[in-house]
Amino acid sequence: MSYPHEPAPAGPRHGDSRDDSPSRRTALVIHTIADVAAGLLVLWILLHLLEANQGNVFVQFVRDLAGWLSAWSHDIFTMENEQVRFVLNYGLPAVVYLFIGHGVAAKIRHR
Repeated sequence: MSYPHEPAPAGPRHGDSRDDSPSRRTALVIHTIADVAAGLLVLWILLHLLEANQGNVFVQFVRDLAGWLSAWSHDIFTMENEQVRFVLNYGLPAVVYLFIGHGVAAKIRHR
């Protein structure tokens, strides 16, 4: 049995949860920026703990970006153990960027 061809609906498909509204795109940009910032900080923590070559251009680039992103939190924690202090001083901004970025993005999405 043959059915005539029906044109596809002009709007989004049923069940397609994507919405290309400006607020959703803005939320996605904010969400992505927060993830990239946190990712760079975590990458720097890993490079430092794994004793990456500090003379390498990529390592210097990540170090400089991480320093800029975490400038506001330097020396919040001043404990004796150097590695724990380092992880906390760079990990705190990563967590803050994730919470704030994802929170703002969620708020924009649900307006």
